Amino acid sequence: MIGEKRAAMLKLNVGKLTFIQKFFQVKNILQGCLVVCMLFGSTVGVAKTTNSESTKESYQALSLIKNTPKDLKSINPRVLKLALKAHQKAHSLGLAQKSLMTIIDYSLPSTQRRLWVVDMTKGKVMYHTLVAHGSGSGGNMANRFSDVHGSLQSSLGVFVTGKTYQGKHGLSLTLHGLEKGINGNAASRRIVVHGAHYVNENTAGKLGRLGRSWGCPALDTRLARPIIQTIKDGSLVFAYYPDDKWLNRSKFVSG
Repeated sequence: MIGEKRAAMLKLNVGKLTFIQKFFQVKNILQGCLVVCMLFGSTVGVAKTTNSESTKESYQALSLIKNTPKDLKSINPRVLKLALKAHQKAHSLGLAQKSLMTIIDYSLPSTQRRLWVVDMTKGKVMYHTLVAHGSGSGGNMANRFSDVHGSLQSSLGVFVTGKTYQGKHGLSLTLHGLEKGINGNAASRRIVVHGAHYVNENTAGKLGRLGRSWGCPALDTRLARPIIQTIKDGSLVFAYYPDDKWLNRSKFVSG
């Protein structure tokens, strides 16, 4: 009789132990699921945030078209619209790292301030100044553009800024052309942003035009360094001229 009771108690204890073991197994499984869900939820949250941040500038760029800030009124509306479109496209392709964009309107004479550095998130012009074009592109008015070595002509289209270096013109900024056949040879042609003594109001007054480069967007020496330091390392440069060949084939502005 006593043996039967001990056996029954032992069986009961074993049953309790098995239940406890299963309880903790289930608890561990549930905790594991909870951790996985938390991690998954966190990952989804980061993905959404990243996606939101990647499209934020595109929406802001589009809003600038409809509600052009007073600061941007000095830019031809057509040029601004195309520049904003190019900015949106380039950022959607991951080709730029900064929200800044440099806009050059080569349809204007060299004696007129035709370069703008724009903070796209604020719709604010940071710099508005003179810029020279290549000697092969024309006199006061540029009307010829090329991506050919030795042409001494400026190039159109969308560029992204690279690293700086010290050259014969002092601090200079490498440009990488993003449009093959239009400006794809910019880096190998040494088309760079640099300062030049022939880019200023005095030269414009004496010659009726600025001095000309070998194809580079050359700046007033007093502004070259601060502008270069501002736009270096991954911002866009948009060089415009009403050239049908470029406008119709560019993946950034066509359509």
